[in-house]
Amino acid sequence: MHREYIKKLADRLKSIHLDKEVRIMEVCGTHTNEFFRSGVKDIFPEKLTLVNGPGCPVCVTPNDYLDRAIEIGKKYDPIITTFGDMIKVPSSYSSLGREMTDGMDVRIIYSPMEALNIAQHNPDREIIFLSVGFETTAPTEAVAVIEAKKRNLANFSILPGNKLVPPAVKALLDAEVKIDCFIIPGHVSAIIGEEIWNFIANEYSKPSVIAGFETPDLIISVLSLLDMYLNNKNEVRNEYKRFVKKEGNKKAVECLYEVYEKEDALWRGIGTIPESGLAIKDSYSEFDSSIRFPVTPPPPKEPIGCRCGELLRGIITPPDCPLFGTSCLPESPVGPCMVSSEGPCTAYFKYRSE
Repeated sequence: MHREYIKKLADRLKSIHLDKEVRIMEVCGTHTNEFFRSGVKDIFPEKLTLVNGPGCPVCVTPNDYLDRAIEIGKKYDPIITTFGDMIKVPSSYSSLGREMTDGMDVRIIYSPMEALNIAQHNPDREIIFLSVGFETTAPTEAVAVIEAKKRNLANFSILPGNKLVPPAVKALLDAEVKIDCFIIPGHVSAIIGEEIWNFIANEYSKPSVIAGFETPDLIISVLSLLDMYLNNKNEVRNEYKRFVKKEGNKKAVECLYEVYEKEDALWRGIGTIPESGLAIKDSYSEFDSSIRFPVTPPPPKEPIGCRCGELLRGIITPPDCPLFGTSCLPESPVGPCMVSSEGPCTAYFKYRSE
């Protein structure tokens, strides 16, 4: 029955006729990969194009963030803890992986609570967690800070680099990038809810869909978008209601803003976006690595020829970059979009390397 259901959905999608090009932007690295892995992208009707947005937190993190982390590591000799994707991301002059080979103590973890436990078991060492992510992971990092304060762990801190997705979507719309419809990230929306996305329809007259990640979710979401687009309906539809509630996760948001406050933030390829970043509040400043470990990194620089910035704005696709699949490969990435498991170049290379 499940297979028959998917086939019916696929047949509906393949039967749609478009008179002109329609560009859908997905703003989630998991969606990027799932559209390829599932084969849904292969059944798009002619003239329907899927473009990538700033949906990969590692990809949109500017080089100066890693430059600062590496300088802190060199000057203060802490234990730096991070999610695995950050290890291979090139900074302006190095990478965490390269610094590890030179003796820097960098450890891959799977949750910020692991970093907290490392701090508890190593009271004579400073433990820094590289806090990079969107609304999906930021609440768990806030909880780690709250718990660190409860435990009085003076040797634990985080280097804040979290970002908020809705302001980035607004910045793209203000920049008049040609996008007809949006697929909104399901994981982020599970935290912040539905209503925060209303500006896409109300202010910019664009249809959007909150989408899940399984094959039927993807097809249903595209069908819903095309229904709105072809019938001139500008709405925000929630096609992931089994996880995304109208009000979101109030407890998670409460924890988030217990520790963080909004600030302007620099996004790779987009620039500085007002109130799109998360800074640690003064009441928790003792857990802010950037305050506790002051450094002056050298001026940041971007790799020559890398077009990650244009890719994250939906202007190009990975094959348009001259480095894609040549000098920029998963084992030797030039830019972050080829590093992260959520990066668009990673998905294109893995599933469309031909």
